[in-house]
Amino acid sequence: MSQGKLLALGALALLVVLTAVSAVYSVDERQKAIVLRFGHILRHDDPPGLHVRMPFVDQVRYFDSRILTLDADPQSFLTFEKKPVIVDSFVKWRVLDAQQYFLTVRGKEVEGRVRLEHIINSGLRDEFGKRTLNSVVSTDRAKIMQILTEYADREARRFGIQVVDVRLQRVDLPEGISKSVYDRMTTERARIANDLRAKGAEVAEKIRADAERQREVLLSTAYRQAEQIRGEGDARATAIYAAAYSQAPEFYDFYRSLNAYKESFKKKDDIMVLDPSSDFFKYMKKPSR
Repeated sequence: MSQGKLLALGALALLVVLTAVSAVYSVDERQKAIVLRFGHILRHDDPPGLHVRMPFVDQVRYFDSRILTLDADPQSFLTFEKKPVIVDSFVKWRVLDAQQYFLTVRGKEVEGRVRLEHIINSGLRDEFGKRTLNSVVSTDRAKIMQILTEYADREARRFGIQVVDVRLQRVDLPEGISKSVYDRMTTERARIANDLRAKGAEVAEKIRADAERQREVLLSTAYRQAEQIRGEGDARATAIYAAAYSQAPEFYDFYRSLNAYKESFKKKDDIMVLDPSSDFFKYMKKPSR
């Protein structure tokens, strides 16, 4: 076989291989694909696997069907009171309809992000414009995210896009306004704290005065009861002394004299100047009595 024939056979074999390779294409599970013929969509959204196309005529375009993230720059919006807030949000989205995605944004992810960003900003502007600053910062945040997710998904379907979730990462006031609000909040909290301290001091003073009054009442009652008991005891002691004295007057005098002697001569250096004939010494002179 001549060299020319070999070259022709080789070229024919290469052409057959190229034709066979060009006639087959694969779709990954993470992709969506459309088949174009002369710029017109022939097929779209083929399932994952191998597929056949017209060699050298049909063109295959692939799109990432995984969930993507749109994390745009923070934007300023006005609340119902016309107060500006800085909102930082992000969106989770993916290509749902490859044909619609190609027809509306030419299958370009950059253009899809731009359209999606416009939808989100429009939704944020509407939702923040009908709510107060306090509600968007605290109470209505979860509700805003739910409404935005539903609204953005509904609008994005026109571009073959599905919005999975919309999240508000941060809702802040501009720096100058934030400082003013912070100062006002600090002043208000200080006023409330002083008011609470004053009320607390007033209540404490009332409690202290009531406790002091109860203490005086208790002491007075206890002193009165003690004096009453002491008086009753003295009366009973006097009655006992009187009864004992009436039964043995002489012995009672003798007993009292002995106590007087004991108390008078406790110390050796005690000195008493008395008349020897005084009744104080009557039981010393005549103990037989």
